[in-house]
Amino acid sequence: MLKKIATGALAVAATTALALALPTAASASTSDYDDYSEYWGSAYAKHGLAKAHGKVTVNWDHDGESNEVHVYGRLYDLDNRSYNEGGKCAFVKFEASDFDHDWSPVYWKKYCGFPGYKKFHFQEHDVYSLRAKVCQIGVHSSYPKKCGPWQYIYTAESE
Repeated sequence: MLKKIATGALAVAATTALALALPTAASASTSDYDDYSEYWGSAYAKHGLAKAHGKVTVNWDHDGESNEVHVYGRLYDLDNRSYNEGGKCAFVKFEASDFDHDWSPVYWKKYCGFPGYKKFHFQEHDVYSLRAKVCQIGVHSSYPKKCGPWQYIYTAESE
C-alpha cells in the first residue's frame, strides 16, 4: 500500500514538473522563430462603428535583404442598426510599401454581422512598411465610407 502511494506521489510530481516546463519551452521556441512580432490596433472607423486589431510577425532571410510578413487579425462590426436604418458592415484594408517606398494595396476584408467578428490572415513578401485603415461599407457596396485614419502597424525602421 505504501509503495502505491509513493509511486502515485512521484507520478504527480513528475507530471507537475513537466507541465510547468512545457509552456516555457514552447514560448522560448516561438520567440526565436519570429524576427519581429508585435500586436497592432485597435484601429477604428469614423464614429467607432467598425474596429480591427491583431498581430504582425516578420521573418527576414539570412542576408537581411528580403522578408515575409504575416498579419493576423479580427474585424468587428459594431454598427447595431439594421441595413434599412442605414447600418453598414465593417471593412479593413491594408497597404504595403516595398523597399523603394512605393505603396500598393495588398489585402482587404469585409464583415457584416453585428455584434460579431471575423478572423483574417494574409502574408506579403519584401515589405518595408505596412498600414491599415478601418472603414464602413454598405452590404452590397464596393466603396468604403466613414474611414478612420491610416494606422502604421509595421515599419522596418521599428526593428
